Amino acid sequence: ESFDHAIQEGNIWLRKVAERLHFEDRRHAYSGLRATLHALRDRLTPESAVHFSAQLPMIVRGLYFEGWHMSGKPISANSVDEFCGYVSEALPPKFPMDAKTLSQGVFEVIWGELDEGEVAKVIDQLPPALRALWPAIARRG
Repeated sequence: ESFDHAIQEGNIWLRKVAERLHFEDRRHAYSGLRATLHALRDRLTPESAVHFSAQLPMIVRGLYFEGWHMSGKPISANSVDEFCGYVSEALPPKFPMDAKTLSQGVFEVIWGELDEGEVAKVIDQLPPALRALWPAIARRG
């Protein structure tokens, strides 16, 4: 039962990403969510990445940690272009959306699904330029 619930929560996240970004193919939602989560994870310190993961549903948390190596983190993506470069590298060829639009959409879903205070703590740890990828309501100060 609890495993079925975890799968259901993961599917809800995929549906929300697909709806927010107007993807008809849920594989695009999966690839986009995965690429954006990995770029965010790798931009955080390992301690912050683990703390943030505790907020994610179990299936999404597994996706978030897939292939993670703590060494060399955080990556030095301090601009939107650098961050989106990391997202783009993780996307399949001919992905139907640019990495900036994708990241903004995924971050809107994250903001809407998780505790706002916990997400705000993560946003506060990002360089000011990267905070612009999050919904305006999510940015403090």
